[in-house]
Amino acid sequence: MRRVFTIAAAGTLAVLPTAGIATAQQPAQEPAQPKVLRVALTTGIDHLNPFTASLAASTQVGRFIYEFLTIPSAEKATAAPALAESWRISPDKLTWTFKIRQGAKWSDGQPITAKDPAFTFNRMLTDETARTANGNYVANFASVTAPDDATLVIRTKTVQATLDLLDVPIVPEHVWAPIKDLTAPETDTVPVAGVDDGPYRLTEYKQNEYLKFAANKDYWRGAPKVDELQLLVFKDVESAVNALKQGEVDVLNRLTPTQFDALKDRPDIAANQAPGRRYNEITLNFGVQNAQNQPIGNGNPVLKDLRLRQAIAQAIDPKTVVDKVMGGYGQLGGGVIPPIYQAYHWDPPPEQARGFDLAKANAALDAAGYRKGGDGLRTEPGGARLELRLTGHANRGFDQRVAQYVSGWLHDIGISVKQELVSDEELNDRTNAGNYDLAISGYATNPDPDYALSLHTCAARPNAQGKGGTTDTFFCDPQYDQLYAQQLTETDPAARAGYVKQAQARLYSQAVNVVLDYDNALEAYRSDRFSSFGKQPQPDGPILEQTGYWGVYGAAPAVARSGDSASNTGLWIVLGVVAAAALFVSGYTLGRRRAIPMDDRE
Repeated sequence: MRRVFTIAAAGTLAVLPTAGIATAQQPAQEPAQPKVLRVALTTGIDHLNPFTASLAASTQVGRFIYEFLTIPSAEKATAAPALAESWRISPDKLTWTFKIRQGAKWSDGQPITAKDPAFTFNRMLTDETARTANGNYVANFASVTAPDDATLVIRTKTVQATLDLLDVPIVPEHVWAPIKDLTAPETDTVPVAGVDDGPYRLTEYKQNEYLKFAANKDYWRGAPKVDELQLLVFKDVESAVNALKQGEVDVLNRLTPTQFDALKDRPDIAANQAPGRRYNEITLNFGVQNAQNQPIGNGNPVLKDLRLRQAIAQAIDPKTVVDKVMGGYGQLGGGVIPPIYQAYHWDPPPEQARGFDLAKANAALDAAGYRKGGDGLRTEPGGARLELRLTGHANRGFDQRVAQYVSGWLHDIGISVKQELVSDEELNDRTNAGNYDLAISGYATNPDPDYALSLHTCAARPNAQGKGGTTDTFFCDPQYDQLYAQQLTETDPAARAGYVKQAQARLYSQAVNVVLDYDNALEAYRSDRFSSFGKQPQPDGPILEQTGYWGVYGAAPAVARSGDSASNTGLWIVLGVVAAAALFVSGYTLGRRRAIPMDDRE
């Protein structure tokens, strides 16, 4: 009887205390851990100030934290509502009226009204420094007004085809109006730049180390799916790749082909290859000048000779760059509008194409009077050795390999090359000041061709103080400027595309730059932590370096698995059932052992 009773009691123990056992093993309920997205950043940040930020990473920061009037859509990168809910154009096409979204607020609680974009554009019209990053968009503005809090009116001097996609971050008037000097250090601090209204809000910045953002829970499109965004700075892509493998970052781009191939088959990492909007180039210092037509920098004056520049361009082989440096992950260079924007892309026709031909380049230099010495190197007409400096990014494998190839090709036509690969900041300083002969550079382009073309206009050159412009080549040519103006005022898409292509042809003919290739975007992310990201354009566009914020805004954390560190209720239930079964099978023994004090256990 005692045994039967004991078994019955043990059976009771197996049922009733089970919940207690499971509860004892289950951790106390804790608040859910914040979801953090960590992006590896391998390029520099020049400014947080949206009026002066020009580097790719800096402009991306602006897209994360500030709203624009309109934004290129995720689907096709065409104009979509943002701060402006809608817009209309007057019959003469000179007046654009935007209806501003109501109820939105800045991160400090102040309401957003039409006065904020009116202030932003008027500051650009009246302050040369404010035009540094995006001055081309307002150069044709006659006036900008806000008749009421919901209405913005922009009047242009002539028809302007770009008004539905102004790539200009809108800033809060109450924060920026008191700042008289837009070069002041305070403009690159969180207290100023951190009053924002985009999908993420800037909370912390440590130069050359990191930027941190909190999700904007009140964002009008809805809050992002992650709570915090971090941009973590790495000295080079290889370091970032190692961090991705170790799980220290979640996503990165600008991979080399070798890195991309090594990552794409890992089970915990997903790779993304997409047509890119960037072009890589070699720019040539042809005797550059500022906006006052004053020579600047220390470029070798021999490059003023168009015959020399054309010979150099003919001695550079874009196909080798695509095949050997890019591993086939790119397209051959031509004009400054990449093939992703096919309507505006230009490839030189056979009668204009230089082609890679070392023999012809050598012959052209012979005919131009650049004589070769016994060592195979040429001299300038004045007798000096023909030597050029080539500068680029020290932390980019692309630049390192391109520098080797270019040095070899130019040596083959009798030109000595001195490689000077430097930091992002130093390269930016050198090229802005004209202190280079040849430079490895590149730009990310927008869906509308205006910005890419504007980088080569006379107006894009800096002033005598080195401020007030964003130029790629310092090019200043009346014929090019006329074509640029014509495309800007042309509203017929086909006719406009014609002017855009003619402008690229003119730039190509003057050999002030050599477009090497159009990158494919090579990216990778931790698929064990994130199931997907927003792409632009859909479905096969890039994740990072978009003309929007869709990549990080659309980041979707992966569903937690049983092995994750977070608590798993289902797992605890299963453990409880297992414990119950174990108790029932060995009920008598367990029943007795439960009565033994803990200190007496053997």
